[in-house]
Amino acid sequence: MTDSPSDLADRLAGAVTTGDTEAVRACLERGAPADTPGPDGLPLLCTAVARLDHSTAEVLVDGGADQDHELPDGSTPLLRAVDTGSPTLVSMVLGTAPRLRLPETSRQQLLDLARHWFETGVVEELRRRTGSAEPAAVRRVDEPAGDTIEEVSLGGRTVRDGHGAILTHLEWAFGLFPPLDEVMARVVPHTPDDDSNWFAATYYPSLRRGPRIRAALTELRRHPDPLRRYFIAQVMWHRNLFGTVDRAPDLAQDSDFLASWALEEPDERVLAAVLGVYAGHDHPEQETIGLRYVGHPDPRVRGEVVWCLSQERTARSDAAASALLGLVHDPEPEVRASVAQALGPQFTPDRRLEPLALDALLRLVRDESRDVRHRATESLSGYDDRSAPVLEAFLVLLDEDDANLRLEAAWALALRDDPRTEAAYARVGPLDVFSQHDHRTSGLWNYRASHRSDQG
Repeated sequence: MTDSPSDLADRLAGAVTTGDTEAVRACLERGAPADTPGPDGLPLLCTAVARLDHSTAEVLVDGGADQDHELPDGSTPLLRAVDTGSPTLVSMVLGTAPRLRLPETSRQQLLDLARHWFETGVVEELRRRTGSAEPAAVRRVDEPAGDTIEEVSLGGRTVRDGHGAILTHLEWAFGLFPPLDEVMARVVPHTPDDDSNWFAATYYPSLRRGPRIRAALTELRRHPDPLRRYFIAQVMWHRNLFGTVDRAPDLAQDSDFLASWALEEPDERVLAAVLGVYAGHDHPEQETIGLRYVGHPDPRVRGEVVWCLSQERTARSDAAASALLGLVHDPEPEVRASVAQALGPQFTPDRRLEPLALDALLRLVRDESRDVRHRATESLSGYDDRSAPVLEAFLVLLDEDDANLRLEAAWALALRDDPRTEAAYARVGPLDVFSQHDHRTSGLWNYRASHRSDQG
């Protein structure tokens, strides 16, 4: 039976109103118009925007909803998205090629609105719009990208304080490149580094290339304020997250930039952030820099030193290997956890477990910290070592209170086709409590399948 257009429109309106994204997608696939009016007579995209429903808004835009449609009050769904202060929602509603799609006047209107909210402040602008003098209710909420943001409720309206991020995003989308210190000033010193505004301010400048941005990075890395230097380190982290072939010359310059910075940075937090980016490079001075800071008093720095000393190399120096293994005894569990992870199969080019690394991992799987034990177990299971001490270590781990750690040990036994695999998985407990995508739960099935074929 074919749905009538009116039935489809009603079902779409109901799905958008209740936030049933999958039902929205199904209605659109069956031919429901994406610009169907809602109960208030406005396009349903406005309903999704008002509900801060980024998933539904994305599906509607992908399905053809017009985010630039002029509404009776002169606004558009996209302008209303900017008003909400949610960077994720604006990203979903902005759509493709906005620089080409929107006339200059519309682009400027969006920028002006975001800048107005940002410069005025959410609380002050809500007071102006609602006339309310009551205290504002403020709470931190999660944005879908994993960062957090303040959400302000006042006078019956709720707005997120993400207009700085929105402004930075729109500038990038429209091909505008304000000075780096201007973008930095939007978040430093008043914004935590897990905030959506901080993310945007460090991410979008990281996409810029050329001598102008490099000069700005070089200048600001020597700023007297450690927080501003930390900001630049975060820009570099985004900048170096993906090392593509076409960026090879750029990455080489970045590597030298980070190496020289690491040698002169006095602040512990900034130094740890710089080393965190630098350790991802293959740079000739990496071991030297790692050895320089192996005894640093700040555990955050020592934790990053681990990665400087453990990069896969065909000729790791004895000094670097000795220093890394010495950190097995570090007093801070987060450092020992980094060592446990670094000693995984990537530690040796031929993926053979060296005796000293084996001794270190066997010590770490008995560590007092559960996180250290778990990372060491993951690393140890990645090798094909079937010696008695290794098998015994996995068996002991089956007594752990943590089901996740018991599963890791059972998986390691299954990989080794150990006859105690069945009993090990029984010790884990119900497997349906783990994600259906957890590869370790298949270990028991694979073990049984292998032995059925042997018997056949």
